[in-house]
Amino acid sequence: MTTTTEAIALVSAARTPGELFGGTSPKRVYRRLARLLHPDLSPGPEAAAAFAKLARLWTAHGADPSASTHGGSGARAAGGGDAETVIITPRDSHRIGKVFRRGATAVLYESGAGTLLKVPHSHADNDLMRREADALRTIERDGDPRLLPYVPRLVDSFRHRSGGVERQANVISRVPEGFVSLAEVARLRPALDPRDAAWIWRRLLVAIGTAHRAGVVHGAVFGHHVLVHPLDHGLVLVDWSQSVPLGSPLSVLVARHRDDYPREVLAGEPATEAVDIRLATRCVAALMGDRAPGAIRRFVRGSLLSPPRDAWRLLGELDDLLDDLYGPRKYRPLQL
Repeated sequence: MTTTTEAIALVSAARTPGELFGGTSPKRVYRRLARLLHPDLSPGPEAAAAFAKLARLWTAHGADPSASTHGGSGARAAGGGDAETVIITPRDSHRIGKVFRRGATAVLYESGAGTLLKVPHSHADNDLMRREADALRTIERDGDPRLLPYVPRLVDSFRHRSGGVERQANVISRVPEGFVSLAEVARLRPALDPRDAAWIWRRLLVAIGTAHRAGVVHGAVFGHHVLVHPLDHGLVLVDWSQSVPLGSPLSVLVARHRDDYPREVLAGEPATEAVDIRLATRCVAALMGDRAPGAIRRFVRGSLLSPPRDAWRLLGELDDLLDDLYGPRKYRPLQL
């Protein structure tokens, strides 16, 4: 397999993850296919559709084949003693594995090779889990299918009672191995070359633009919520628990980033696309630091002072600027 045409044919013909990743080196197969099908390197609708399908199959790769579906409302837990706890929902069954990450409002547990179980610390934050579930359902239903790999996939959402407290929980697709947050990128590389920041910026605009077309504002586009793959140049925008429908005010803010929000958000005004665009611009500008040339600094300043309400239009303007500065795009691995 050496050409994009061969990769498209292989992925299009696959019916299950095992047909692509059933060999001895599934990760190597995935990375090879991802490079051949990546939208920046292989434009066109057939490659884009194959890239999206590849991402779905990779996410599903390794899922527990013995999972079963049970009727009833809410969820119940099975297991005891040293047995692994399994939550049985009307849709499926999900194991509670080891802690994957602890966030400010929720804990992520490993729940299978391709999924994570997200449970809030407190039942008072159940509404955050419902917001995330609503947003991910809406984007999957109304978003461009070719661009869905830019956001997690909602696998299940349910109420779970434990210790006399009922919590809302979400099961979401797990980002493939190799992704790191922009917060981690900034820690390892205090100032990125603008050419490295460019592909991150472009993909971030695609991610929020996809959500906006589906009628959703993320509301918390910060470095720890943006995951990128330094070699494959993938990007996933995670944690949609602060999201709202377009035109609704943000009612939950990330406290340590309060100064990053525009004044209209702090005043409780309806959230528009400009909120995410401004936060995304600040996020990428911080990655470049003082390394950005004057033309990019002016572009950033304009996007912050008067952010547009169309991420796609801003992406087009950014592409024109990058073409003027750097010419045709060339692949640059992000060395961390």
